[in-house]
This record gives sequence, structure tokens and C-alpha cells, in this order.
Amino acid sequence: MVENVVIIGSGPAGLSAALYTAREGFNPLLIKGVGSGGQLLLTTDIENYPGYSKIAGPELIRLMEQQATQFGTRFLEGDVTKVELNSKPIKLHVDDKIIETLTLIVSTGASSKWIGLPSEKNFTGRGVSSCATCDGAFFKNKEVIVVGGGDTAMEDSLFLTRFASSVTIVHRRDAFRASKIMQERVLSNPKIKVLWDTVVEEITGDRKVSGVKLKNLKNSLATEMKIDGVFVAIGHQPNTSLFTGQLELDKDGYIITKDDVLTNIEGVYAAGDVADRFYKQAVTAAGSGVKAALRVREHLSMLSFEESRSKH
Repeated sequence: MVENVVIIGSGPAGLSAALYTAREGFNPLLIKGVGSGGQLLLTTDIENYPGYSKIAGPELIRLMEQQATQFGTRFLEGDVTKVELNSKPIKLHVDDKIIETLTLIVSTGASSKWIGLPSEKNFTGRGVSSCATCDGAFFKNKEVIVVGGGDTAMEDSLFLTRFASSVTIVHRRDAFRASKIMQERVLSNPKIKVLWDTVVEEITGDRKVSGVKLKNLKNSLATEMKIDGVFVAIGHQPNTSLFTGQLELDKDGYIITKDDVLTNIEGVYAAGDVADRFYKQAVTAAGSGVKAALRVREHLSMLSFEESRSKH
């Protein structure tokens, strides 16, 4: 059987695409891989998703999945190991089977780059975050650190000054990699200070973050610092290795799109953080999933029309 539409990825983008294509009667198949649910599974409380004054990330994903299922979305547990996007129909290798589809929505998301500490994993969602715009409001009048030295770290630090009483940037080098204008804004902000040539060696606390252990890389001096939150801002890695050589990617691996969701291959669409290097919000990901679904509707209608015309 050739599927009408297959969706890879089960975050807000994939689930929104599934909901819309299911309501159109396209009987979508959504492939859930490792890390299904996306970045929201790492978010404890969400206060900026329309319709919910406060909801846990995993609960929002559960409700979105439930709604997509209600309208006929089918789910497949498995990992896509190979794609043949230029074949007609498109071929996807999922574990030991091949799935063929007329259209494909890629919503595999982007993974946060982490420091790599065991304690970092233990406190994710309990004082450790990779999204300042998602979680900053939970740190009103708190002291936080931001780990990083690029534009993301600068942007996050400036954003956090709206809520936190103080923001300390911990950077492993003696100079930032960020653009000059962003550096100037950060260094002139009285609520932000910088610890140069320093790394976080451990995050400490009981049920939530209460401090960090630091090390100066130049003199090996170890210190401890009491803080309430750790924001890791060393970038994201789009989950696109599967599509290298077939979809057009930018220098950082994000899918290049035209008109928001169109890729360089007809019938293949990209939605959510896999193609979004700027916004990275659940609501914008959901919106792009809807756009991809509407493009699928347009494409399948065209294929149906061409098939009908060829028969007459």
C-alpha cells in the first residue's frame, strides 16, 4: 500500500500536521522515533501556549497525540534508517520494512547541544534549561547563569534580565564568538556579568538546582557559586543527518525551505525546528506543521486531478 502522507517526528509540528491531514481524510502515518515528543518532553511547565495558562510539556504532547488519533492518525514506533526522496513514490526504510508514500513531512526537530554533565541531565526541567524564552519567566528575581559565548548566549542573557535579578555568563574562552553588536549590548548591561575562561564542572542541588562548581581553565582554580538556574546556550543541532545529500541544507544542517515549508524535492515538506533556526517555539512549530499539511492537501489534490484526467 502506498501512503498518502507520512510524517517523521512527533513534536508539535508533526502532531499538528497529523491532525490537519487526518481531518482531510488522508489517513496519515506518523513515525515516532527515539526522542518522540521533541523538546517539550524536557519542559516542565508551559505558560505561553495559547489556550493553556499552564501545562506540562509531556501533557501537551499527550493531548496533541490524543487529538490526532481521534481523527484517524496512525502511529508507528520505529526509526527511519534510510530515505529515498527522489523515488516515486518516496521510499522510507523503517527498521526492517520499507514504506512508500506520495508525500512526506519532515518534522524531526533540532536537539539542544548540552555540556555533557551527568548532573545536567538530572536537573533538566528542575533548574536546567536550554530555552530561555520558554522558561525565563520561572526565574523572577532569581540568580542564573548562561553557558555559552555565541549570539544565542547573548540573546538568552539579555532576555533573562527581564526576570532574573542577575545573569552571569560562563564562557570557556577569553572572548565571545557573538556578533559585535550583541557583545556590546551584553557587556553594557548592568545586570549581566561574565566569567571568562571558565567551565561548569558540576551542577549541584537537591530536588532543584541550587549551585554550580566552576573551574578556571587558565589557573585551574575551582570555585562554587550559588545560583537558581542554569541556561545552556551553546546551540542546537538539527536532526537532519538522514537527509544529507538529498534535501538542501544550510551550513549548520537546517533544511532550506521556500515559502516556509517547501523543500527542493516536490512532495517533501519541512516543518518545525528542523528548518527553524530562529523562533524555536512550540506554537510556531505547530503553525508550520499546519502549513505543511495544507501543502500536502494541495499536492494530493493535484495528483488526484492528474490521475483522473489521464483516465479520460
